[in-house]
Amino acid sequence: MMTGVEGVEIKVVRLAHGRDLALPDYATAAAAGADLLAAIDQDIELGPLERRIVPTGISIALPVGFEAQVRPRSGLAAKNGITVANAPGTIDADYRGEVGVILVNLSKESFRISRGMRIAQLVVARHARAIWREVSALDETERGAGGFGSTGVAAGSSTRG
Repeated sequence: MMTGVEGVEIKVVRLAHGRDLALPDYATAAAAGADLLAAIDQDIELGPLERRIVPTGISIALPVGFEAQVRPRSGLAAKNGITVANAPGTIDADYRGEVGVILVNLSKESFRISRGMRIAQLVVARHARAIWREVSALDETERGAGGFGSTGVAAGSSTRG
């Protein structure tokens, strides 16, 4: 279903251990991320602070100039402390292996992952390659070299600098 957003065709191969699972799909018409499913034969008990690569049962081929970003699902993160360890994980256009999701449990409770569970989202995005050009100085901006927290820390904060 198209929503007025430009679509890009992504070739996908279902691997043997994921043949019965759905392909990545969007939960709503305007969703940016398609859900990735756990392609596991046995439940995984993810203990507190434990991380594990969870297979998805698919391999993809992205067109050159695109990447796929593996991102956490907000519900798993908010309710259970489950997130993607390298969020966002990047899948490059020349990668042809299985899409895996590095999940980490940041809660104090164990979390059970079962076959077919929605474990992450996949966002496909265009990207540009930088052409690095060394210069002797950079142009001046209002912010300058102000780093972390330099533009204020709270909504409505008048702290600058």
